[in-house]
Amino acid sequence: MAAELLEGWAPIVERIELLTSSGGRFEVTLDGELIFSKAALERHAAAGEIATLVEERIGPRIPRE
Repeated sequence: MAAELLEGWAPIVERIELLTSSGGRFEVTLDGELIFSKAALERHAAAGEIATLVEERIGPRIPRE
């Protein structure tokens, strides 16, 4: 997932962090805003779902030159 996000938005993304936690939590925040929570939705993210949520907030992927 980190690779997918970096590939799409590398020119504007400064850093991506994947943090481990207990209890099977999976949460994604963007600029301090929680954009996905496995606990809140009671399900895993679908393929491409996180990238779509990021795109909705920061704009379309930037093509590599």
